[in-house]
Amino acid sequence: MAIAGLQRISSQISRNPTLSLSLSSRAILSRSSATSSSSAKVSDRIVKLIAYDFDGQKREIVGLSGQTLLKALTNHNLIDPASHRLEDIDACSAECEVNIAEEWLEKLPPATYDEQYVLKRNARHRILNKHSRLGCQVVLTQEMQGMVVAVPEAKPWDTP
Repeated sequence: MAIAGLQRISSQISRNPTLSLSLSSRAILSRSSATSSSSAKVSDRIVKLIAYDFDGQKREIVGLSGQTLLKALTNHNLIDPASHRLEDIDACSAECEVNIAEEWLEKLPPATYDEQYVLKRNARHRILNKHSRLGCQVVLTQEMQGMVVAVPEAKPWDTP
């Protein structure tokens, strides 16, 4: 059936050469518009962050907009990827807890009820730090350029 359709188009093109130009230019336009609209350059998606590891070492890390903060931190070996296998809030046990500088907390979307629940559950009889967020729930955007994040020391019950 598809072959018959191609043969029909081929015979129409041989009878009308301007149709060939019209079809090929339309195909090029549709391909180029689909490519340019659906994906931006990687350089346009780069988000540079400042992260402090649990030893207090300052590091510049790079992530991509649309990526989670957890992914950016694991790509730079600040969080062990094996300690947090899923980015699903239902499977989260807060191994990706990070502390975000106060001036940046206000710029982030508020934590969801589920994220607050996981953080409170993980607090384990300690006062919950108001700067705490789950790295798996913070999605990077261009507005987060320069955000300051601190990675706390892993708790003994979090290490695999």
